[in-house]
Formats: sequence, structure tokens, C-alpha cells
Amino acid sequence: MLKRRTYTCGLDAALDVMGGKWKALILWELIDGPQRFGQLRRQVAGISERVLILQLRELEACELVHRELYHQVPPKVEYSLTDLGQTLIKAMIPLGEWGEQHMELIESLDRGD
Repeated sequence: MLKRRTYTCGLDAALDVMGGKWKALILWELIDGPQRFGQLRRQVAGISERVLILQLRELEACELVHRELYHQVPPKVEYSLTDLGQTLIKAMIPLGEWGEQHMELIESLDRGD
């Protein structure tokens, strides 16, 4: 969960809400519409079930993702972007395009990891 804090600039606030690699990838997968948990798990390569659950809860708490529970047997849950989440995706699209344009160079860099 995010702790209440004061930000130094808008980028500071946006990065705090997005909080690392997984949240951005989860949001990206929700661009085309609601997804069930299993779909997200398959599409976000490398994420564990536990981490996906935690990240979805945090995105929900930040009001970027909506969780819809359908009362049926078996229970069905879908995740979708909220209006606020849609505005963040619009801001992320140019960053994703930049990454696509420079992915080969970025992959070739020796960053000393």
C-alpha cells in the first residue's frame, strides 16, 4: 500500500503509484478491456500468483483498477481500468512507444547487473 506523503513533482507521484515493473505491465494488459485473474497471470510473463494478487490490490487501492465480482458458480472476478487508470495509460503509451523504438539498443547495453 502507498503511504500518505508529499511529492516533489508530478513524476514523483506518478512513479509512486506505478511502483515498479509489475504494475505498469498489469495496467498495460488491461488496455483492451477487462481481464480475469488467470488471463492476467498468463499474459504478465514471470509474475507469481502471490505478487499478482498483491499488485492488483495496490492498484485497486490507488483507484487505477476496478475489481468486479460476479456472484455465480464458480465465482468470476474481472479486473478493468478505472477512469483514472485510463488517464495513466494514455500517459504511458508514449513511454511504451519510446521503449519499442529503442528496445534493441537497450537490450544490448551492458549495465553491470
